[in-house]
Amino acid sequence: MNVPQPIIRSKLRRKLGKEFYILKRKWDWMKKSQSFAKTQIPELLPEVVFSHKSFLLRPLKDVDMQLQINKITNLELANERISKIVIPPGKTFSFWYLVGKPSSTKGYLPGLILNQGRIESGVGGGLCQLGNLLFWMIMHSPLEVTERYRHGFDVFPDVNRKIPFGAGATLAYNYIDFQFRNTTDINFQLELYLTKEYLNGNLRADKPLQYNYELYEADHLIQHQSWGGYTRHNRLVKKVTDKESKELIEENLKVENNAIMMYEPFLEA
Repeated sequence: MNVPQPIIRSKLRRKLGKEFYILKRKWDWMKKSQSFAKTQIPELLPEVVFSHKSFLLRPLKDVDMQLQINKITNLELANERISKIVIPPGKTFSFWYLVGKPSSTKGYLPGLILNQGRIESGVGGGLCQLGNLLFWMIMHSPLEVTERYRHGFDVFPDVNRKIPFGAGATLAYNYIDFQFRNTTDINFQLELYLTKEYLNGNLRADKPLQYNYELYEADHLIQHQSWGGYTRHNRLVKKVTDKESKELIEENLKVENNAIMMYEPFLEA
């Protein structure tokens, strides 16, 4: 699979483009405000559909650990706006619609962000960890992902990877969003919380589901490109089976990932 060498656009062009898409998103929110899930309730729905957790801190080469420590504060603030949100039938969950702009006036701290494949510091950095957790949970349910983006760069080598490469969702206020829609007749709810070591999540529902949902990796490949870099590819397939009979209901390709690697794969991985 041939992947073209990335084009690095000027800082001015990126800034103008970003502001345009931020305004475009805000206009879209105004037009569709009635379609979004907005209500948090104190009670937890009874059925746990899927659970996941990820380490809050992990050593990353040439990355200031303080950025990861700050990330914990950023995750706590975002969780306050999302945890216990109910997604009724017909409604859409939007990460940025609920969280809003992560600014220092709201208490957000500088954390790790990626810019054109480079590691940088930015206020509110680290929220992609929450996007990754949400995407992984939602893909183990009947909820329909309607908007999801991935980084075009693979920055860090795999270290004790628990889920497939590319099984996440990147975020940037507000035009790079993560959204999903409830196309069922069941109420769903997100439960998010932090412990000493982990970011934890439960996807809940008000009644049991009929099917099991699994996301697995296929066709993983690392290639050396003609322009000198390495790229990484895979596909993520969703498998649905009946809980009682174990009968296969459907099996469909959901995600195809292509990323430019920022490390020498056979030396660092």
